[in-house]
Amino acid sequence: MAAPLDDEEDALLKEDFYALFNVSREATKEEINAAYKQMSRIYHPDKHQDPDKKKNAEVIFDKLKKAHEVLMDQRKRTIYDLYGKSGLESYGLEVVSRVKTPAEIIAEYERIKRDEEEKRLQRQTNPQSTSTISVDASSLFESNAYDYEDDDDDEEDYDVIDLTVPEINSMTLSQSVECPLTSRDTGTLAWQVNAQDGRGSGNFRASYKRFTTKGTLVSSVMVGSKQDVSFKWSHVFFRRCDLSLSAKLVPAYNSTSILLAPRLGAGLVFMFDKNWQWRFHLNWPVPALSNTLIYTSEKRQIITQAMLTIKGSYMTVSYTHKFHNNEGSITVQAKAGTTGFHVEVGVQKTITSFSTIGATVSLGTSGVGLALKMDRGQHTILVPVTLAHEIVPSAVFYGTVAPIVFYVAVKNLIVTPFLAMQKERDVERQKQEQQEKMQEKKTNAESMVELMKETVERITEAEERKNGLIIITAVYGKLSSESPSDLQSADCIDVTVQLQALVKDSKLISPEKNSKSDLPGFYDPCYGEDKKLYIKYKFRKKLHHTTLNDQDSIRLPQQRHLLREEELPPFIQEDPDP
Repeated sequence: MAAPLDDEEDALLKEDFYALFNVSREATKEEINAAYKQMSRIYHPDKHQDPDKKKNAEVIFDKLKKAHEVLMDQRKRTIYDLYGKSGLESYGLEVVSRVKTPAEIIAEYERIKRDEEEKRLQRQTNPQSTSTISVDASSLFESNAYDYEDDDDDEEDYDVIDLTVPEINSMTLSQSVECPLTSRDTGTLAWQVNAQDGRGSGNFRASYKRFTTKGTLVSSVMVGSKQDVSFKWSHVFFRRCDLSLSAKLVPAYNSTSILLAPRLGAGLVFMFDKNWQWRFHLNWPVPALSNTLIYTSEKRQIITQAMLTIKGSYMTVSYTHKFHNNEGSITVQAKAGTTGFHVEVGVQKTITSFSTIGATVSLGTSGVGLALKMDRGQHTILVPVTLAHEIVPSAVFYGTVAPIVFYVAVKNLIVTPFLAMQKERDVERQKQEQQEKMQEKKTNAESMVELMKETVERITEAEERKNGLIIITAVYGKLSSESPSDLQSADCIDVTVQLQALVKDSKLISPEKNSKSDLPGFYDPCYGEDKKLYIKYKFRKKLHHTTLNDQDSIRLPQQRHLLREEELPPFIQEDPDP
């Protein structure tokens, strides 16, 4: 399904037709009609004699009529559900006039979105770059002491330490730029330069990728220090099986001629279910065979791979645990084969929405190493560090402790204060930008409250006669943990009247996933802050209370809300004083 056109608008400032009627997005026409009639009893201009109230009622009732018209017309409702209010205001009415059924509306909008996507792709280059700096720090951990004879001091022997510093072995810079041609065709230009041991090299690659109905076709040419021409074709069979074939021509030079050496490859991917997949790959004429089994879920990934080659064979097992909300991951990998063994532990952490840092410590027959990585937007920086050419305890210790200490220091001294300051600055900026809209919404909410007071009095009297649901106190916003019903803070508002107006037959039900600021008579008192709703109510002459998050549904009354004398408000339990 396409994304709404007004996704970029702040959700707290958008006008939600469903929340206006306090119904869910799956509500039937009968439920919408019933809610509209209930709201009409409050906001119809003929219900008010005071000139000011009558004028405010006309404005509010006009919004109700427009929202009711959209939600009762299946075609307009389909557009609103798919693309929001902006879809109706931009070219929605034009589409409705040309087509009739919801399916035709969706098809028409999908066509328009495809045209927009093609235009966006034509403007997009999606540049990506990687910088790799290889460092050799083995001199810090491997002993370079030697004895020499000093003739001036009675030929005494001294241990002399050769003080050296880490050195940079090589540097590599690579970059690629995509050149979208159509929604199915993409060209890519990539280049790489490398400096190592006083020598430089580089290459340039141009590739073309075509997305077919069930696969892809890729061709590329590389020139420079390395040269080849390659082709790759992949196709999906039976929704679970992906077959790929590749061919590469590599030039081989001799004194008199140039030969093209072919290299072929075949791969097979089979999905057992949404978690398990098996991968098989074979290369020729340089024989290489890999067999991989992968398990993936929301919280973990397990990979088992067996590789057979002429130069050596090995077995690899890795486990990755993913942190909550994609905040990072930790990976443990073990590798053993004919050339030795290798074990590594890596951690990756998301520090901002655009930045990720990671560190991996490895040890094995090749020695001890530390790899540092940072992703910032489309750029990646890699710093592989050789700590020792053999397993040295001091190298292992500093390779594990130093990155942890560095991360904690940077996070607490730089990242956390910076993010807090940035969030505060962004919220303040958004407040300034949306101040006019926020004030307008506040004014409309206050007008709605004034208009609903008479109806609320009648509802309250009716509920009192049958010992029904009476809202005693209701507070919404950034509430105090010490006194949830305290209205002294400018970051919260009294919504007692607003909630009582929603009571029907001694019940109060509001759908979830709707911000409370969208309910009739509500507004956002603390833009950009986390908000809660505290409700203290009486049902069957007994006091109840509850605290809800902004996106939680309201369902009153409930037995578990019963207020006991010895019970403290839930805020104190959630946020105890230090």
